[in-house]
Amino acid sequence: MWTKPVLRMNLRRLIVLVAFASALVSLANTFYASYSVQRQLLIDTTLEANHAYASKLASTAEDFLQSARQQLAYSAGGLPSRMDDDAWLTGEAQRLRLQTNSFNSVLIVDAQGKVLGVSPETLALKHRTLDSAGAVQALRERRPLVTQPYVSSAGNLVVFISHPIVGKDGRYLGYVGGSIYLKQKNILYTMLGQHYYRDGSYLYVVDQKRRLLYHPDPDRLGDLAGRNEVIDAIIAQQGGGNRRMYNSLGVDMLAGYAVMPSTGWGIVAQRPTAMTLAPLNQLMADTVWHSLPIALLSLPFIWWLASLISRPLVQLAEGARRMDAPGTAEHIAAIRSWYVEAAQIKKALLKGLALLQTKIGKLKTDVQTDPLTGLSNRRGMAAALDDWQAQARPFSVIAIDIDHFKQVNDRWGHAVGDDVILRLAQLMRACSRDADVLCRNGGDEFIMLLPDADLDVAMQVAERLRAKVATAVIPGAGAITVSLGVVSSSHGHGERSTDAVLLAADAALYVAKENGRNCVGITEPA
Repeated sequence: MWTKPVLRMNLRRLIVLVAFASALVSLANTFYASYSVQRQLLIDTTLEANHAYASKLASTAEDFLQSARQQLAYSAGGLPSRMDDDAWLTGEAQRLRLQTNSFNSVLIVDAQGKVLGVSPETLALKHRTLDSAGAVQALRERRPLVTQPYVSSAGNLVVFISHPIVGKDGRYLGYVGGSIYLKQKNILYTMLGQHYYRDGSYLYVVDQKRRLLYHPDPDRLGDLAGRNEVIDAIIAQQGGGNRRMYNSLGVDMLAGYAVMPSTGWGIVAQRPTAMTLAPLNQLMADTVWHSLPIALLSLPFIWWLASLISRPLVQLAEGARRMDAPGTAEHIAAIRSWYVEAAQIKKALLKGLALLQTKIGKLKTDVQTDPLTGLSNRRGMAAALDDWQAQARPFSVIAIDIDHFKQVNDRWGHAVGDDVILRLAQLMRACSRDADVLCRNGGDEFIMLLPDADLDVAMQVAERLRAKVATAVIPGAGAITVSLGVVSSSHGHGERSTDAVLLAADAALYVAKENGRNCVGITEPA
């Protein structure tokens, strides 16, 4: 039983709804795509900037260590002849400490580990034998070195840089070394502490044992850092790079890092991802707020446009109610159909004419088409030739005959023979252009009409088709071959009728058969 629809919507309201929905979807898609691209760009840029910053600081710190080692090496060169002069050794230690402010303290130690000179003297280490990790390592290895952080005899967390003192006879006399106190103000702190960001970005330095050598929070100096991907990469000596990771507090960070070659220390520069994306989020919010007024102002325009679009449907509906009135059909035919509803009404009113035209077109196609292969038949071929002749359009003809086709039918039956014909039709299509006319002339005889193709082109097409057929294997029939005759309407002197061209193609086909089949034949123009 027919029931009245619960919700009915006229076309004008429907257009307004669809327009707004489409606009919202498009805006949302554009907004999301733009946000995604800009977001990834900001992240990639920040990662690369942090990597570059960490690399620059690593290079600067490396240069500092090299400079400090050169100072010690130069001083060590002049010490062998003055190892017994306590006052001079103390002055030399004082000079090394104060000249460049590279070290928090400087020691000159003999081969037994006894301190001969020290600065500052307040350390009260002179004439004492040191047993700290750095002192023991310097005596043991007797080479230039930079130690890993350790707790000194004075209770300081230090990094010790030393250079051996060697006499002219090659005898080891001791070493001169400088200490950098990690928990006090030092030149390393000065280099790394000049980080002017106030957005949550910060630097830290770790050694190969995960110990923090520098951190914005002084209380964390000397602590062991927790596991994270960046520190793992530094310990693995991967050189440098950038990663998105979470720090020890669980904050999403964009980190760049670099490794100092001489010490294996890693310098990490990182910035919170949220702070990196904050400007973009604000920009997107501003974009939305600025878009709203335009969207509201467009509503009256869309409403007017919807009325304009709905008018043809109203006119067509009125015509349908008065379809028996004189001139209604012409009036409806003149109305522009912009959408499906209007087109359907128009189609209903003009159905009789449309059906008639459809039936005529189908009849014409059936009359000109071979039912088995779908290729043109004699009528289709004649229509194409008449059209080309009226246009004086040159063409070439390829006449095709299946070699020993009667034997196929006699031996395998007509069903297999039909399969052979269908396969040949497929190969003809594969070797032809869209503009070519392919015909089944009857039985196992076929014609290919090639408009605007000269004799050389037609010969190439024919040879390609012959080769494809010769290599094709047809189930039930095996391999077959074809003979082909090629002729061009423009080959020779004067114009020839289409009948003359077709006769010449038959003659060329006969030449191919006379030459043993499975070949392409051609005749000289009359």
